[in-house]
Amino acid sequence: MKTLLGKQKIYLCGPIMDEHEGHARAWRETAKKLLGKNFILLDPMRRNFKDREVDSANEIVEFDLQDVRDADIILVNYNKNSIGTAMEVFYASHDLNKFVIAFTPFTFKDSNPWMVRFCTKLLPSLESACAYIREHFVIQNHARR
Repeated sequence: MKTLLGKQKIYLCGPIMDEHEGHARAWRETAKKLLGKNFILLDPMRRNFKDREVDSANEIVEFDLQDVRDADIILVNYNKNSIGTAMEVFYASHDLNKFVIAFTPFTFKDSNPWMVRFCTKLLPSLESACAYIREHFVIQNHARR
């Protein structure tokens, strides 16, 4: 699904709740630098529910699910097991047939089988995941000969 600008959307999926805020924000900022020229990045941290997580739980989940629905590609930080991340990955892959690209420090044998099954591609770093996305999803404007 392309926007008016012709750019595909990428949802930045990964732990937030049990993650140090600086880390949850830092990888997303790096992804924006690496992919922002060619894609629109949907960052769930653009919404601030700090100190309102309990009374906003349904709202938080629905906003995140809407971002997953709106995205063309899901980029996942699978740096640790996270219920919310796993549920977003399952929804995107199983229910919506989205392309899900995860980066992880885990080896294949140490990865959760559910994440292996529902991520289209697992790569060892954010940089390699972004390079994969640029290689396979950026439409090159080659002149016809």
